[in-house]
Amino acid sequence: MGTAHGLAPSSLFMGSRFGAIFLTVQYQSRSSSSAASFLASHSPPSVRVIASMAMRSATQQVIRALEPALLNAPATRSLHASPGSKKIVGVFYKGGEYAGQNPNFVGCVENALGIRGWLESQGHQYIVTDDKDGPNCELEKHIADAHVLITTPFHPAYVSADRIRRGKNLELLLTAGIGSDHVDLPAAAAAGLTVAEVTGSNTVSVAEDQLMRILVLTRNFIPGHRQAVGGEWDLAGVAHRAYDLEGKTVGTVGAGRIGKLLLQRLKPFGCSLLYHDRLRMDAALERELGATFEAELDGMLPKCDVVVLNMPLTEKTKGMFNKEKIAKMKKGVTIVNNARGAIMDTQAVADACESGHIAGYGGDVWYPQPAPKDHPWRYMPNNAMTPHISGTTIDGQLRYAAGVKDMLERYFKGQDFPEPNYIVKEGKLASQYQ
Repeated sequence: MGTAHGLAPSSLFMGSRFGAIFLTVQYQSRSSSSAASFLASHSPPSVRVIASMAMRSATQQVIRALEPALLNAPATRSLHASPGSKKIVGVFYKGGEYAGQNPNFVGCVENALGIRGWLESQGHQYIVTDDKDGPNCELEKHIADAHVLITTPFHPAYVSADRIRRGKNLELLLTAGIGSDHVDLPAAAAAGLTVAEVTGSNTVSVAEDQLMRILVLTRNFIPGHRQAVGGEWDLAGVAHRAYDLEGKTVGTVGAGRIGKLLLQRLKPFGCSLLYHDRLRMDAALERELGATFEAELDGMLPKCDVVVLNMPLTEKTKGMFNKEKIAKMKKGVTIVNNARGAIMDTQAVADACESGHIAGYGGDVWYPQPAPKDHPWRYMPNNAMTPHISGTTIDGQLRYAAGVKDMLERYFKGQDFPEPNYIVKEGKLASQYQ
């Protein structure tokens, strides 16, 4: 099939990073040498030789002009599906005995986001597993010929540079939820993969969970609950370190969708609200939320009774909250982290909880995940830790399952995704991961 200009695309180049450049060379060299071509066909032999030399020269000039782009262009696999049936692999947590108890429990392996019938009716192959670690795991058996890989932050399949290299057919990496740091994003960008997530799908779920943990830790709820379960009755054992939230200073490190929603929910509690973020909100929204911008993180931390983390995990934020950063906080601070466990120095948090510098630490994110049985956060005092559950409520699951289906449908049709969903697009990382 010819192009609009009658140029036949070369099968050698189509679908590769050189395809567009090759066609440009064809078109521009043809256009640049059109006069020479006319002479070659309407002139004596001596003129035809000169014209032929002119055509070669014009083509070489175009190639030289495009050579830097040809050499430096990132590898790009198509943003949209190549033709034919696709192999789609999903990695989710096991539902086990609970899989059949709620028809809307779609986030588990057994229920597979509720999209199996839809995919298979269109002729696609859909493999789901929870087995994701080690050289002999189920995921490894399928990575070589999978076109799409769907993962979640709750049961993360770490998509390393090596897995990306071996995934010769991979075109699309989808995160069912929010947070794609389990993917080696620079490697995905270099390979030309598209990485996308269901932005906003569990914003409400996580913000509500953060508020719950703030209250649980501030009111010293967990020791009281343990007394109730254990048949004890020791009021002093709870009351000696239980406080009201009203009048306290709460600061969020990061004020994106979840951070803003948390500030909105905290406003009725009568707290002093602070936020630190790379981007300042507009003044009207600050007034609406009752929140004050803190340009310097180290300036905000000593002011806070409660610090909440709402930032992505990047090379810049990994291990950011180390012993020195924690020391800048008030003695007796409460920390809630539903962002990523690796933002914290694991041992520094445990030591500060033991010493009392951190009065309470709560969250649902660990590093690694699942957390090993000897992880120190399981046993440190005054913790409100759970498995990674905040974003995978039933409502959250339905939202991110619908978002995955929508993106797959767009992918099959060759349509773009909603722009906020892109984490890697055309070799470029989203700003929050740069």
